[in-house]
Amino acid sequence: MSVSYDEIKDALRKASDPYTGIEFANCLDGVSVEKERVVIQLEFGYPAEGKREETIASVRAAVAAVCGGMEVEVELGMNVLPSVPGKVPRVEGVKNVIAVASGKGGVGKSTVAVNLALALSKEGASVGLLDGDIYGPSMGMMLGVPEAARPRVIDENSMEPITVHGMQCMSLAFVMSGNMPAVWRGPMASGAFQQLIEQTAWQAVDYLVVDLPPGTGDIQLTLAQKAPVSGAIIVTTPQDIALLDAVKGIEMFRTVEIPVIGLVENMSVHICTNCGHREHLFGEGGGAEVTRTYETELLAELPLSGDIRALSDSGTPPVVSDPDGEVAQIFRETARRIAADLHKRVIEHKVVIPIVQIHDPS
Repeated sequence: MSVSYDEIKDALRKASDPYTGIEFANCLDGVSVEKERVVIQLEFGYPAEGKREETIASVRAAVAAVCGGMEVEVELGMNVLPSVPGKVPRVEGVKNVIAVASGKGGVGKSTVAVNLALALSKEGASVGLLDGDIYGPSMGMMLGVPEAARPRVIDENSMEPITVHGMQCMSLAFVMSGNMPAVWRGPMASGAFQQLIEQTAWQAVDYLVVDLPPGTGDIQLTLAQKAPVSGAIIVTTPQDIALLDAVKGIEMFRTVEIPVIGLVENMSVHICTNCGHREHLFGEGGGAEVTRTYETELLAELPLSGDIRALSDSGTPPVVSDPDGEVAQIFRETARRIAADLHKRVIEHKVVIPIVQIHDPS
């Protein structure tokens, strides 16, 4: 029995990628037939390593009728493209910039940023992580980077990011001494942040996750001016005051014409470790209500867990220390949804993000 490329493509129109809705036929990159064996090559525009086996099973099921009793081998490739139009000046070595922000401190924004970056890496992407919290950089501790670690200086205008857990990372903590605080006014902090972005020699990064400081100030505006941000993730808790500040964050990104991909609600529910009882200590349904009002997505609801804090403080976040655990799986699912959303923007050509010119009236 033999089968043609067109027959395979027609069969793949019956199945689609659950994250993007794109038919597998539109991902077809090649077909080769050798006697009783057919090799189907698909190329996706976002990482989804955690769903590899499910995808292969779906493809095999779709082509089973036209392939008869032939052996079917499925090869999955990935090619992440920039989701912001090419006319926008890019960060050298980076395809997509994802901002992780919060309206207020204490909601777990840095924890989400770190684990989200790790999840994207585990899904198969090349990932960079930039600690944009100039006044309170914490990435080094959360990733277990030794205090004495310093980036290698390439020349007077560039330095290599530190590689940890398979990611490229940069933080002000890597270039300052000990516990020395950044006692700077806004313009100085913005200048330091800009240097971290522009003078880090990122290498072929699919997604640069930027952990922003809380609020809607200088650092956020600097990022909007100096980098083509693909989208923003807002982190909040179910508390009314946190949700109020989350709304301000959404409004800020809309003001500078950066798409808000969705909301991550941290500390959403407490699960008793003894009896399994679930209790919404800080309120319930607030994140979902905000996403309905602002027509964005509730990407994840993370549990209130002492393990998340302990593992992050020890430099071994849940995504790497407990990869099969519930929290790690939530982050990986969230990473796939975010990456798929950016890929859909590439396909639909709906993203138009200009360089925002901010003028200080003073």
